[in-house]
Amino acid sequence: MSLLAWIVVTCVAGGVLSALAAGAFALRVSAARVPMLISFAVGALLGAVFLDILPHAFGEAKNVRATAATVLGGILLFFVLEKLVLWRHCHEEQCEAHDPHRPANDHGRSALMITIGDTVHNFVDGVLIAAAFLADTQIGIVTALAIIAHEVPQEVGDFLILLNSGYSKRKAFAVNMLSSVAMVIGGLVGYAALSTLEQWIPTLLGLAAASMLYVSVADLIPGLHKRPELHHSIAQIVLIGIGIATIGLAHVAFQHVQ
Repeated sequence: MSLLAWIVVTCVAGGVLSALAAGAFALRVSAARVPMLISFAVGALLGAVFLDILPHAFGEAKNVRATAATVLGGILLFFVLEKLVLWRHCHEEQCEAHDPHRPANDHGRSALMITIGDTVHNFVDGVLIAAAFLADTQIGIVTALAIIAHEVPQEVGDFLILLNSGYSKRKAFAVNMLSSVAMVIGGLVGYAALSTLEQWIPTLLGLAAASMLYVSVADLIPGLHKRPELHHSIAQIVLIGIGIATIGLAHVAFQHVQ
C-alpha cells in the first residue's frame, strides 16, 4: 500500500475500533449502573490528562508557560460555553436553576464539552499517526496499535458521560463514532501539512486537556458528592482508581512498544 493508504486505513481502524470497543462495553451497562460508573469515567479522564495529554503537550512545547496558559484559557472558555448552554436552556424552559426540587440533569452540557475535547484529541492522534508513518511504516503501524490501546478506556469513559448527560445509547454511540472521524481528518491533514501543523500540537493538546479537566472536576465530581454514603464513597474511590490505573497501564504499554 502507499504511505497515504496506510495512514488512512490505520486512522479509520484506530478511530472506529476504539469507538466500537467502548460502545460494546458501555452498551452492556444497565442504566442504573451508569451514575456509579461515572467514577470510572472521572478516573479515565484525569488519567488521560495527567499521564498522557499534558506530558505530551509540555514535551512538544517550545514555551511551557504558553502551553500552561492555553490550558488555563481553555478551562475559562469551557466555563463560558457551559454558561451559554445553561442560559439558553433556562430561558427556553424551567430548569433546576429555577426549581431546586427538580432532579438534577446537565442537559447535555458535559456531553457537548467532552465531545469537543475528544474530537480535538482524536484529530491530534491522527496527526501523530501520520508523523509516525512519514518516519517509517513499521513505526507507524506500532504507533497506531498503541493509540488504539490507550484510546479504548478513555472512549469508554466518554461514552458513560454521554449516557449520564441524558443521551440514549444509540445517540451516544453515533456521537462517539462521528468524533472518531476526526482521527482520519488529522491523519490526512498531517500527511499534507505536517511541518506546518506540528507547531500547533501543544496548543491543541492543551485545549483537549482543558475540556477533560473541566468536565471531570466541574461537572462530574460534584455529582459524585450527591451520594455521600460510605459504601458509595468507597466504590467511587475504587472506580476512580481503576480508571486512572487503566490509563496508566495503557500508557506504560504504549511506552514499551515505542
